[in-house]
Amino acid sequence: MTGDRTTRGVRVPTSLAALALGVREGTIRQWARRGRITRYGTRRQALYDLNELAALVAAEDAPANGVPPARTA
Repeated sequence: MTGDRTTRGVRVPTSLAALALGVREGTIRQWARRGRITRYGTRRQALYDLNELAALVAAEDAPANGVPPARTA
């Protein structure tokens, strides 16, 4: 069962997912409804994968053309 945790990742409730990304809980729910992130858990408790959330943040922080912006002095 130890290997299952590494592939699945750590799943957290909506409140912690929102805290981790610095957004409101409603934003997390909206992203899940729109298919931007995957919702796990039961009808009563939604859970979100921290690895998936980290990948979402990394993708948004990456420049569209793959070239980081030039530094200014």
